Amino acid sequence: MPERIEPCLALLKAKPPKGDQWAYEIKWDGYRLAVHIEPTGVRIITRGGHDWTHRFPAIADAARSLGVSTAILDGEAVVLDEQGRSDFSGLQQSLGGRGGKTTSHEAIFMAFDLLYFDGHSFLETELTTRRHLLESLIDTTGVIRLSEEVDADGDALLRSACEHGLEGIIAKDRNSPYRSGRGGEWVKIKCILSESFAIVGYEQSMSARAGIGALLLAARHAGKLVYVGSVGTGFKEAATQQLREKLDRLETDKPAVDYAGRRKTIVWARPRLTAEIEFRAWTADGKLRHASYKGLRDKADQADIFEID
Repeated sequence: MPERIEPCLALLKAKPPKGDQWAYEIKWDGYRLAVHIEPTGVRIITRGGHDWTHRFPAIADAARSLGVSTAILDGEAVVLDEQGRSDFSGLQQSLGGRGGKTTSHEAIFMAFDLLYFDGHSFLETELTTRRHLLESLIDTTGVIRLSEEVDADGDALLRSACEHGLEGIIAKDRNSPYRSGRGGEWVKIKCILSESFAIVGYEQSMSARAGIGALLLAARHAGKLVYVGSVGTGFKEAATQQLREKLDRLETDKPAVDYAGRRKTIVWARPRLTAEIEFRAWTADGKLRHASYKGLRDKADQADIFEID
């Protein structure tokens, strides 16, 4: 049984792919996890390879209750809001924020793949068979739930997901084996754009919470960080104070990006923090339009800083 399997990642596309080979699911907004059920116990591993079993005790207990000797489940830990939608901020709060040490008793695990079962690897088996076995193991209720396939036209499903305030949908090639990395076997289509960006500084404000008027953000391009604009909305008071404390420890005189704007009110920071940002579009000069702050990504989640083509 493998110690760890690098996850298969979805490739971002503007429209759902067409064809009978594509299966559709709702896109969950949480932390990607692999649940390892082993003869010696249960391990919950983050996308970055960190053991977070102690942080999701309810998911670990539910895994022990599945009644299987060996298995590796691929899925997403989420906290649901009152409408049943995944709430990334709610999940972060349940874990005590980025770098927090608290355990989440509210999180559930939406399982969408089975990579190993009963002493056998299924990495080379097509998705249809993996899903069939997964459906025989778990149901759609409880702490570990099945992320159901939706039998619908991709365009219609995306419209419905957006109308209900969901993040988007995932399309998966039914005939594909499980491949680590972003190879195109899985595709994500989002209602509202949401990506991870490096925080390179902030604009000071005497009236804003914790003195942060807006965060300055950067993406990667050709091996270096480039400035992509700022975000000044979406902050919550308690989390913003924690963010300010982290930024104070990263303060520097040397900007990590080229910046042509006003500098008097800017405090630069070493680019060690990654923020998840919602935005509507890109401007013609490569800046984020209508950006909103969702929260910090934890190091254990190993979120990629957005790469500009």
